[in-house]
Amino acid sequence: MTKKNVLQVINELKTLYPDAKPELDYKSPFELLIAVILSAQCTDVRVNQVTKILFEVAGTAPLLANLPIDEIERIIKPCGLYKTKAKNIKATSELLVQKYGGNVPSVHEQLTDLPGVGRKTANVVVSNAFGIPAIAVDTHVFRVSNRIGLVKAKTVEATEEQLMKCIDKELWTLTHHLLIYHGRRVCKARAPMCSECTINPNCDYYKKSAKEKDKK
Repeated sequence: MTKKNVLQVINELKTLYPDAKPELDYKSPFELLIAVILSAQCTDVRVNQVTKILFEVAGTAPLLANLPIDEIERIIKPCGLYKTKAKNIKATSELLVQKYGGNVPSVHEQLTDLPGVGRKTANVVVSNAFGIPAIAVDTHVFRVSNRIGLVKAKTVEATEEQLMKCIDKELWTLTHHLLIYHGRRVCKARAPMCSECTINPNCDYYKKSAKEKDKK
C-alpha cells in the first residue's frame, strides 16, 4: 500500500472514530500501567470493573506494594490469570517504590524491566501517559493492519516496525487507537463487516474477497 493510501485509510478512520482514545479507565500513569497489565487476555470492560475496586483500595505504587498478595488475587480474579498478574503487579509496585520513588518511569527500557511489562504495555504507557509517540501492537492492531494491507508482517514486532515506517510519527498513537476501535466495531476477528466498512476501497482483504466471489 502506498503512503498516500495509508493516509487515506487513517483519515477515513479518523472520520469514523473522531473520539478514539484509550478505553481503559485511569487517572495516573501508575493506574494506566496496572490496568494494561491486567488487560492481557481480558476485555477493557472487565478490567475497568476490577480496577474501580482495586484503585479505591490501592491506587498508588506504595499502597499496592503493601497490599497482601492474597487480597490482590481476590480483587483481580475476574480478569483471569490472576495469580500471575497479582504476582507481577505487586512486584512491579515494589520495584517502582524502590527505584523510582513510587513513580512510573517514562523511559521505554525502564518500563520493560518491570515484571509483567512487555513492549506493548510499555508503548501504551509512554504514548498515553507521557505523550511520547508509539504504536502498541495488540491483537486488534496486528489483525486489522495486516488484513487491510497497511503492513505485511507475520509477527507483532515486524508489524510495529512496518507501521512506524509507513505512518508519520505524530500519527502513531492516534493510529493505534483508531485500529483498535475499528477492530472491535467493524473489522472483527471472526466476522469482519466488510460490506459496511467505508475503507474497503483501500482494503486488500476486501478486494481479494471480491475477486474470489467473481470467480464463482
